[in-house]
Amino acid sequence: MKPDAIVVGAGPAGAAAAIGLARAGAKIVLLERARETGDALCGGFLSWQSLARIEALGIAPDTLGGQMIRSVRLFAGKRRSETALPKAAMAISRHRLDTLLQAAAVAAGAGLERGVHATAIESGAVQTRDGATLSASSLFLAAGKHGFRGFPREPAAWQQRDPVMGLRLRLPPGAALDRLVGDAVELHLFDHGYAGLVRQEGGSANLCLAVHKSRLDATGGQPAALLRALGDAHPMLGERLAHADWGPNIDAIGHVPYGWRAHDTTRGLFRLGDQAGVIPSLAGEGMGLALASAEAAVTAWRHKGADAAPDFQHRLAARMRRPFAIANLVWRAGENPLTAGVVTSASARLPALVRWVSEATRIRGG
Repeated sequence: MKPDAIVVGAGPAGAAAAIGLARAGAKIVLLERARETGDALCGGFLSWQSLARIEALGIAPDTLGGQMIRSVRLFAGKRRSETALPKAAMAISRHRLDTLLQAAAVAAGAGLERGVHATAIESGAVQTRDGATLSASSLFLAAGKHGFRGFPREPAAWQQRDPVMGLRLRLPPGAALDRLVGDAVELHLFDHGYAGLVRQEGGSANLCLAVHKSRLDATGGQPAALLRALGDAHPMLGERLAHADWGPNIDAIGHVPYGWRAHDTTRGLFRLGDQAGVIPSLAGEGMGLALASAEAAVTAWRHKGADAAPDFQHRLAARMRRPFAIANLVWRAGENPLTAGVVTSASARLPALVRWVSEATRIRGG
């Protein structure tokens, strides 16, 4: 029997869409290329709005088991600031978050097919690596940060000149890390990049970097060498890196198109999460965009089916405009040595400004 919809990608955006569609009575096929749920490069920060959306999907926030986050801490050189968030947030590994959302999708009635690598979408059908063609009247593309053939995502010109890389190093749990980081999300600002650090369930921590390729090239293209150099130059970051386990590989992804948005689509094709837009990561709203886009797509589909896709995409792009612009402005100021200290000092003196930015970079309902 032909499904009503096919969802490509079982990360937060795809799983959330599958939950909503299945609850609406649709027959859903949810495709996931990985045979086992992994721990995606970054993400896992759930704002107060994201926690409310998770709860609306039937998952009580207190069952997630993540680390509650109550403040944001900035470092730039010798300057630092700490400000309470508008409301409590949560940090949780993508492995745990994705596992819970996928289980909820299956419980809602979606069919989850693992190990299916979708390679293209053509003429309203999904082509897979093994040569199969899967068709449905509505397709939901939620393939994450990686590019998808036939759907280019061009970053701004200034990023094309010096592309942005994403790096991730996991730090093992320990008393020192608990003391240093606690219940804050930390942003360590440096020339041509920044590092975000947050503790997750079990006390381990996720250290994610958005860094320009030129900065990585300066250390021979070796992520470990870059991290060691940053730790030497920035004592607060170095103090945290002293507790890192350098045995496992450092995860990396290239040419992340931060700030890009999809304005248009074709009938029947709904683009979700990072396939709809890639918000600068220091905003901590990647998961928020994933969940908000899924929620909006399901609402649109329930009203007009496949015909709703173009209007949905246009409206979602409009909703992303303001938070993306603000996040981009803060990001560019933070990675510039001439303004990073000003940003940090202003944050210490004007905590209301930090809370405003925290609110203004959320993806609102609509």
